[in-house]
Amino acid sequence: METSVTKEPDYNKLIDEEIWAFIRKTESCYPDDTTQRSIDEQRVIYNTMCQTFSVGYPGNVEIHDDVIAGNGIQIPVRRYQLKQSELEPVIIYLHGGGYVVGSLESHDSVCAELCAHTGCRVTAVDYRLSPDYLHPAAYLDCLCVVEHEATTHSVPVVLCGDSAGGNLAAAVVNQLVGNVSTRQDSSINVLGQVLIYPELGGDTSVGSYVEHANAPMLSAEEVAFYLQVRIQGELPVSDPTFAPLQASQFAHLPRTYVVSAQCDPLSDDGKHYCEAINRAGGHAEWINEPGLVHGFIRARHSSQRAAASFQRIVAALNAIVALDTV
Repeated sequence: METSVTKEPDYNKLIDEEIWAFIRKTESCYPDDTTQRSIDEQRVIYNTMCQTFSVGYPGNVEIHDDVIAGNGIQIPVRRYQLKQSELEPVIIYLHGGGYVVGSLESHDSVCAELCAHTGCRVTAVDYRLSPDYLHPAAYLDCLCVVEHEATTHSVPVVLCGDSAGGNLAAAVVNQLVGNVSTRQDSSINVLGQVLIYPELGGDTSVGSYVEHANAPMLSAEEVAFYLQVRIQGELPVSDPTFAPLQASQFAHLPRTYVVSAQCDPLSDDGKHYCEAINRAGGHAEWINEPGLVHGFIRARHSSQRAAASFQRIVAALNAIVALDTV
């Protein structure tokens, strides 16, 4: 019997010239010996790459840096708010970077624009990174900041994150809202979550992990590498703090939007996560952006497709924020 072979997609047809230009510009920021350099050097390279796509702050946004005490450390955060008016819900943004790279600098302009387009305060979290700090350090830092922002200021919160940050957002939401044993005693009001091309712990032997195993910007091999760096041992089973798709139930999760990229091995994670929420009676919407690649949020000012997707991300956040007035 013949074995079926998955044909690799024709990315020259799926991806338009604007996104190819974004891919080439991204790749040009990485020296040939990047993988041989120290983790600290790789973090500098990543932050510098992200900064090449920055367009600065919208004129009506103010920022200030702060620290939140928790887990025996000081967790750095950056707060964004409008100079004039602001809506009450706080958007807590968790950056991507494979749990290894990324910082308050890497997603700085993204957070500023989300603040400007939603009118909400945005708090970005500089959680601890692997391999310096293994799982669950990053998750615990994000959980701590969410609890602090919600309880100290007595405001509802919205979780938002891209890639690894999408995983951390979903894990925190599951703990605070989806976990029945904790949610009954929780005074934290999580209005919803918006996850951008998140890694959620899906089955890597099927679907998009196979079809888009060699996609531009992120390969299935790289996904496996980042997961291994995060845990440095056997991957956990039935641990939704590591893989939100391993949660035992999804019935109590809040309004959820997942925006995935078609040309990305992680694409089906978003699909399966939304399906699980909807099967449990919740409300989740999955948007799989055609012709886009992992990391496309950085192309929002150079690609019409990425710009349109960014507007859908903003619209999703605004839809969740509007729930606070219902």
